[in-house]
Amino acid sequence: MTAPAGAPAPTPAVAFHEVEKRYGDTAVLRELSLTLPAGQTSAIVGPSGGGKSTLLQLINGVLKPSRGRLEVFGAPLPEDLPTFRRRIGYAVQGSALFPHLTVGDNVTLLARLEGWDPARQRARFDALRELMQLPVDVAERYPHTLSGGQQQRVGLCRAMMLSPPLLLLDEPFSALDPLTRDDLQAHFERLAAAEPVTVVLVTHDRQEALRLAQHLVVLEAGRVVQAGSPTELAAAPATPFVEELVRGGP
Repeated sequence: MTAPAGAPAPTPAVAFHEVEKRYGDTAVLRELSLTLPAGQTSAIVGPSGGGKSTLLQLINGVLKPSRGRLEVFGAPLPEDLPTFRRRIGYAVQGSALFPHLTVGDNVTLLARLEGWDPARQRARFDALRELMQLPVDVAERYPHTLSGGQQQRVGLCRAMMLSPPLLLLDEPFSALDPLTRDDLQAHFERLAAAEPVTVVLVTHDRQEALRLAQHLVVLEAGRVVQAGSPTELAAAPATPFVEELVRGGP
């Protein structure tokens, strides 16, 4: 969405200012200056080893920049990272559910830590379960009794339990077969439409990025090659790789 003429630009959800991340002499991210718009899905794409997952880990404070400045929600990351992270949903490849907990306990874990009463927990769980079209009895089941696609849907429910303003997704659909992946992408679209949230999605899948994202960021060797809407990148791709990404081939 474009701001009216003369209006101040909206505060981005995430802003990197000349950020570098190094491990000894190896630079994973190099002089990264980037803004990610609020209220949209931004897909981070690029070759393996380009720094995509590192970017997510910087956003939620698992890693700290070697230099430069990072702002989330318009402010630097606070000292109280556990409280801060509860404002950020996080879902990864393989769902990462706790196998010894029921689905209900997996999804409501953070709500219990936040002190929600049981009725509020159940109401939120049921709303998410219905939105993701999970079985009525799923709360009492254990993760190993669910299909891979169901487990990933439960993972999304857990990530959205506290209605976070920011959702980080690190290859959440990549380990699934094509039909299951397509179904899960459709469920994600339903979730994003029902509960507007800023999403940062790391993916290797060109079609997934173009389907789900309104904003694309192409990373290569720790640098931003190009960023913008799919339409902007298709109109003027900066490199042959970007052209292949947005146009489907050379």
